[in-house]
Amino acid sequence: MALPTPNLDDRRFQDLVDDAKRMVQRRCPEWTDHNVSDPGVTLIETFAYMTDQLLYRLNRVPDRLHVTFLDLIGLRILPPTAARADVTFWLSAPAENPMTIPVGTQVGTVRTETEESIVYSTSGPLKVVPCSLAAIRTGTESGDAEEQVDRTSMLADRVPFAAFADVPGPGDHLLVGLTTPVPRCAVRMDFSGTVQGIGVHPDHPPLVWEAWTGEGWTECELSADETGGLNRSGQVVVHVPAGHEASIVDGVRAAWLRARVTEPEEGLPPYSASPTVEAFSACTVGVTGETIHAEVITHEVLGNSEGVAGQVFRLQHRPVLAGVGDPVLEVSSTEGWVEWRPVDAFADSGPDDRHFLLDAFAGEVLLGPVVRGADGTLHHHGAVPPKGAVLRLRQYAIGGGARGNVGVGAISTLKSSIPFVARVENRHSGHGGIDGETLEEAKNRGPLLMRTRSRAVTAEDYEVLAREAVPEAARVRCITAGEAGVHAGCVKVLVVPAAAVDNGRVRFVDLVPPEDLLARLADRLEQVRLIGTQVLVEPPRYRGVTVVARLIARPRVNMARVRDDALNDLYRFLNPLAGGGPDRTGWPFGRSVRTGDVYSVLQQVRGVESVEDVRLFTANPVTGERGDEADRIDLEANSLVFSFEHQVRVEEH
Repeated sequence: MALPTPNLDDRRFQDLVDDAKRMVQRRCPEWTDHNVSDPGVTLIETFAYMTDQLLYRLNRVPDRLHVTFLDLIGLRILPPTAARADVTFWLSAPAENPMTIPVGTQVGTVRTETEESIVYSTSGPLKVVPCSLAAIRTGTESGDAEEQVDRTSMLADRVPFAAFADVPGPGDHLLVGLTTPVPRCAVRMDFSGTVQGIGVHPDHPPLVWEAWTGEGWTECELSADETGGLNRSGQVVVHVPAGHEASIVDGVRAAWLRARVTEPEEGLPPYSASPTVEAFSACTVGVTGETIHAEVITHEVLGNSEGVAGQVFRLQHRPVLAGVGDPVLEVSSTEGWVEWRPVDAFADSGPDDRHFLLDAFAGEVLLGPVVRGADGTLHHHGAVPPKGAVLRLRQYAIGGGARGNVGVGAISTLKSSIPFVARVENRHSGHGGIDGETLEEAKNRGPLLMRTRSRAVTAEDYEVLAREAVPEAARVRCITAGEAGVHAGCVKVLVVPAAAVDNGRVRFVDLVPPEDLLARLADRLEQVRLIGTQVLVEPPRYRGVTVVARLIARPRVNMARVRDDALNDLYRFLNPLAGGGPDRTGWPFGRSVRTGDVYSVLQQVRGVESVEDVRLFTANPVTGERGDEADRIDLEANSLVFSFEHQVRVEEH
């Protein structure tokens, strides 16, 4: 428990006025007019006001000393992190020549009367690679040569052919060979054929598009399918993954895509006959790349060196975002610009080590100090740039925060004109944006920092050090040996990334932390773990929960609105990032879901007269499979709840 902050003087303005009036009554009894209109009372109130200001500043002394102490132990306020989102740049016409969308290209949300646009920038150059159809084949999943049939000449002669077997089965596929690999590009395929695949659902055909990536076939995202599974003439737009490569099939080298027949979804019919291909072509119509909610500052000159140790250079912008590249300090010399490496502390730096420290929140670059030892000798912790040398920071980013976790389709504005680019679109929500740490949060972290001393012993130590290593993570949880199947000598650190929350809804794919985040955290915990301890870093286990409820609405209310409000409240309550109670910090790890809690949430929905029935079902958020009904769903210590397709029925009173 933290020690209470002392209040050195708790008197306020009115207390001071009352004390002065009582003293006047004792010292000057002839002064009997104490009304506010009296000039003497006016003087008393004036001095009371000034004294109140002094007392306020006096009571701030403990806070200032507290902050100074935190600075002495090396605590630094964690800066904000930038949200990231994949943005597709759609071309105005199919690409005929290669083109590059430069790094730093800005896109953003639509500016409104009340909100400024949220600006994203591309983190790297995006290459648009033109392509066309080079070959087309039909075959089966086995890929044997005798089962592959070349249809390129038939297509050139406009001779119709079947895309699959007479009665298509799982594994039948249509191979589409492109002239060149098109990684991260959007490819449009124009298909013309005869309706033959009778029976399949045009919105949910048993067909997936895949691309060859060198290590195997990777499923492509489908942006549009006017053909209903190659069942009618139209266009198919697929987004090719980043690892797309060329390969050789029966002596034909091409960059292959394929349409593969799969098992139909439950309750939907399979193909009863193969679609017929009459014409087929392909072209590049867009490219997708990663953007960050940040403004990138490059080659900012900090100033000239004075040739002494312990110099501090202030950046023009702050705070510096965490997790956006590694800052590099460059110092001018006769041989050009010399790179200096960032460190967390100067304790291990020698007099010849080109090290610097970046205070991200304060926006300062610090060089190594000189320390006088007990014997009077001076020890340099870090090299000193020559006097007059110019220092500059190669690149850093500013901005970020939770505001950048935008929803799907929110990024729709191109901030600068780019030839042949018609529009932009984010097909997935932004994720990873976290606001910077507040002073109060830093104060609470101070005692934990004193206890850990950069060494992880307890579960709380792992959580504190993990938050410092990956501030872009929304939640961190450490599971010790004996809990949730963790073996002796092991600890498991669970990471929940920041993601966009839209009316309580979170996409399941956004709750999977990126590989680079897990790798950075694993490397950091490897440095601070105790010898003999094995550290596992992974996402939590998500337990899908579906609520089926029946509500009775009050008279003369909009039942559609009541249903929407009830669904939104359920998604907000059973939410791993913003649910689980009034504090809205996320559903607690391992907390069970009870029907009583759901009753309480639904009963508070505006317009609900009564909650007639509530049923809970487990669900697999990946496959969509629903489990058995239960009055209570228990979660393991490493589990979090995930709302999956709640169903609410509202009836009249």
